[in-house]
Amino acid sequence: MTAGVTVRTVHDVAGLAAVADYFSDVWHTPRTAPPYPAEVLHSLVHAGGAVHAAYDGQRLAGASVAVLGPERSTYSLVAAADRGLGHAVKRAQGAWAAGLGAGSMRWTFDPLVGRNARFNLVKLGATGTEYLVDFYGPMTDGVNDGDESDRLTVSWDLTAPTTSYGPEGTRERDLAPAVRTAPDGGVLARRGRRHVWCRVPDDIVALRAADPASALRWRHAVREVFLEAFAEGFRATGMSRDGWYTLARTEEDA
Repeated sequence: MTAGVTVRTVHDVAGLAAVADYFSDVWHTPRTAPPYPAEVLHSLVHAGGAVHAAYDGQRLAGASVAVLGPERSTYSLVAAADRGLGHAVKRAQGAWAAGLGAGSMRWTFDPLVGRNARFNLVKLGATGTEYLVDFYGPMTDGVNDGDESDRLTVSWDLTAPTTSYGPEGTRERDLAPAVRTAPDGGVLARRGRRHVWCRVPDDIVALRAADPASALRWRHAVREVFLEAFAEGFRATGMSRDGWYTLARTEEDA
C-alpha cells in the first residue's frame, strides 16, 4: 500500500456521490451525466456488490465497482485510479471477492490501451480469454467517443500467487516471421509455433483525439489478429513495455 493511502468500501450517499463524480472526471463527462450515477452505485451495493474508494489522505484518488457472479466468481464493472494506486484498488477488490469465497474475477478493458493491458496481464497476472467486438456500441464519453468499443475480457485467478514484472523475453518475438502490417507501416503481428505477438499504438487515447480515422484503422487491424488467434485457441498472457501483446496457447491446443 502506498504511504498515506487507504482503500475502503463505500456505502453512504455522500461517499457514493463522490465516487460518481470521480468517474465523471476520469471519463470526461459532465458531473450531471456520470457514467455510473450515484443512485446506480447505491443499488449495486444494496444488491450485494461493492464500491471501493481509495483515499490519498482525504482526497478521493481511485474507485472501483464489483458485483457477484455465478459459481464463485465476481465481475468488476469499472475501476480507475490516479497513477500508482491502481494495484491497491484491484487488490482491495480481490480481497473482498475472496472473502466471499470467490475464486476468480472478470472484467473488460480496451485492448488498444497498452498500459492497461500490461497492468492487467503482467502485474495482476490475469489472462485475456475473450475478444468482444464493439461490446458497448457507440460511446459518447470524452475518452472513447468516435471509436468502436472492442473489449478484451480478462479472468483473474484470485487463488494464484502474487505476480511480479519479469524479463521481457523479446528475442523469440523479434526472430519470429512478420505476418501482418500495422497502419503506421511497421510490423503489426509476428507468429511462432506456440505464440502470436501483436503490437498496439503507443497512446490510442491521444491518437483517437488527433486522428480518429487512424485510430479506427488500428482498431480493425488489431481486431483481426485477435479474432484469428482466439479462434485457434490462443489467449492473451502478456504485454511488453514496448507495446507488444503475447498470445499463447497450451500444450493441448498447440
